[in-house]
Amino acid sequence: MNYQLRIQLDTSAAQLQQLVALQAAFAQVCNALAPTVQQTRVWNRVALHHLAYRQLRQQFPQLGSQMVCNAIYAVSRTSRVVFQHPDSPFSLQRLGDAPLPLMQFADDGPVYFDRHTLSIKAGLLSLYTLEGRMRFEQALRPEDEALFHAHKLREMVLTGNVREGYALTLSLEDVTAPQGAGGAKAAGLGGVSAAKPVDGLEVGQVPDAGVLPDFVKVQSLP
Repeated sequence: MNYQLRIQLDTSAAQLQQLVALQAAFAQVCNALAPTVQQTRVWNRVALHHLAYRQLRQQFPQLGSQMVCNAIYAVSRTSRVVFQHPDSPFSLQRLGDAPLPLMQFADDGPVYFDRHTLSIKAGLLSLYTLEGRMRFEQALRPEDEALFHAHKLREMVLTGNVREGYALTLSLEDVTAPQGAGGAKAAGLGGVSAAKPVDGLEVGQVPDAGVLPDFVKVQSLP
């Protein structure tokens, strides 16, 4: 059984600007990596890491090693939708041997985290930014925090903008329970950080994946 935990962040004006800067820096790394995908037709996460990690670390030292890894994951994840989903106008089934188009990531797109760059302990949420750790006293239910610590983390993503605010969505998997177990317990959680069960969600799967992600523009070659 998989679960989603959504946390709306209560940010100050200064924190908002830090998140904006982090989004833009994350998009820069993604855009620096996109030509590699276009030229090599490689978007497997491990293979892409071997191809580009060292160069990206040298090019973007301010972002840190783990966030560069997360940017590689973001490009790999998005590429699977753009180039593999059968409903994508840029799927390999449609393109065949034609050159791949170039993906361009928006400055306000999602930022992916992991347990090295985001932590939750005793109701305190801490996440990485370009200016050091940002901490929030979140209204996090004990049940939700226990869910975070007891389950396998599949994905953790920051979305939003200055106008709408920011939220974190955590995708978790109960790797110990039999398939289909635990749904009633998860459904009973509520409050600001309510967790909900999500059946059949795969790692990297995007809801409505037949529509290209709105944070990516795909530029066809002339």
